[in-house]
Amino acid sequence: MRRFSKLLFVCTENTARSQMAEVICKNMIADDTIEINSRGLVVLFPEPVNPKAEVVLINHGISIEGHQAKQLIQEDMDEETLVFTMSREQKERISRDFDVNTNIYTIKEFNEEEGDVMDPYGGTLVEYEECFVELSRDIKKIVLRLRKIYGLQE
Repeated sequence: MRRFSKLLFVCTENTARSQMAEVICKNMIADDTIEINSRGLVVLFPEPVNPKAEVVLINHGISIEGHQAKQLIQEDMDEETLVFTMSREQKERISRDFDVNTNIYTIKEFNEEEGDVMDPYGGTLVEYEECFVELSRDIKKIVLRLRKIYGLQE
């Protein structure tokens, strides 16, 4: 696998899962040669992170202050970017809307697993915590794989 200079996590609105994935990944990768961001497929205006997601992140000692939802645009989809979606449906939508079929994976697919990352939208704080735990586990697997392939710093 070629070395990518950017990792991009995408969910629907960029207010919970993809923003959590971005900051979890940033906390796991200390290599500043890799840019890590998140985007949404449907962002009508810049929103802050979901309050429940923010509470969960704070409880884990992760700051997300100042994050605003950002719309996925064509310029985000360059050959230097490895894109991770939360679901197969999101991956298919990006492939269709941006005519991109390479360097895009669901998080589970990249880890050679089945299924989608749970969507806590409208759920309880416990469900957001469960999503955080799932994302942390999945992203740790991604980071370990990328470290092995690229020799990234701890």
